[in-house]
Amino acid sequence: MDFDLTDGQRAACAALLEAARERFGEAAASPREYADRDAWQAAARLGAAGLCLPEEFGGGGLGALDTALRLEAFGAGCADTGLVFGVAAHLLACAVPIDAFGSDDVRKELLPGLSSARLIAANAMTEDGAGSDVGTLATTARPDGDVYVLDGVKSFASNAPLADVFVTYATTDPALGFFGISAFAVPRDLPGITVTGPMAKMGLHGCAAGRVEFTGCRVPARYLLGAEGQGSMIFQHSMGWERAVLPALYLGVMEEQLRRCVARAGERRQFGRPIGEFQAVSHRMAAMRQRLDGARWLLYRACWLLDEDREEQVAAAAVAKTAVSEAAVANSLDAVHVFGAAGYLVDGGIERNLRDAVPAAIFSGTTEMQREILTRKAGL
Repeated sequence: MDFDLTDGQRAACAALLEAARERFGEAAASPREYADRDAWQAAARLGAAGLCLPEEFGGGGLGALDTALRLEAFGAGCADTGLVFGVAAHLLACAVPIDAFGSDDVRKELLPGLSSARLIAANAMTEDGAGSDVGTLATTARPDGDVYVLDGVKSFASNAPLADVFVTYATTDPALGFFGISAFAVPRDLPGITVTGPMAKMGLHGCAAGRVEFTGCRVPARYLLGAEGQGSMIFQHSMGWERAVLPALYLGVMEEQLRRCVARAGERRQFGRPIGEFQAVSHRMAAMRQRLDGARWLLYRACWLLDEDREEQVAAAAVAKTAVSEAAVANSLDAVHVFGAAGYLVDGGIERNLRDAVPAAIFSGTTEMQREILTRKAGL
């Protein structure tokens, strides 16, 4: 069992980290409500938008583990965690299922633009009445000759205000329940699509989220992903990638966060000593390191299992996502304590880590849903 990275992996991650710090680090960050297309294009030039897409379409051709390693580096180097999240969601929840289940013509049409971020994708799955219960979608897709007519409203769609393509899911046969859902890649320029937002959110401000309404939207049948009725399976495929790989960005955030805490503990003095000499502070950072390293190796294992197409990957991804999300919140709380009053101020960026970490326990399946997966896999 080899736990080491190759020289090539280390070099690629170091190069991406340096480039991300130069373009998106705290010193280079500019105040904005959410990331614009210039920021997306800059992220794409780092290769982040197409990491695991085929090289023939401009992607990096990487597997799950190497994609996670690059997202970790991007998360460490980019001060705008919302942008990193938006790019990762674009790639894993949208581009991955288009690549895996789109027709050859649709792949040729969309994947080059998705790899270069010339096209931005949004995952339109969640509805007001269908969050964790994704088998009861109110949005419908009615076949009508060579098109499907979509009607319904999607909420909390990350990237929606900027998106050019929506990967969306709709009920095509209500009688079949879970097996009556179909998936589509819907170009934004089709008539009958209304997008509102961005929503005001607690964190991840760099990722614009919005609502998407389909009103008699006539989607050519060629944009159907897979076969009719395969939507639930396609969604689970994309979630396999998203749950195992996307949380890697928080590993990078936590690594950079811990680096800043160590520096703060050495510089800040109280009672004539650096605060890092007090166990109340140093042990807090030891716990941060423990959580980070534990979460990191669980995520690496989940990605390796995904690359190996192993059956236990589903449970491993649930364990990894839970560990990373819980570590991100706990470490961010500890970081605020290490920085004290300065950590509560917006200008320092420490409190932002906490706001950005909270959604990790909600998106891609809540922590409670991950534990349900684990209990089912255990035979309970």
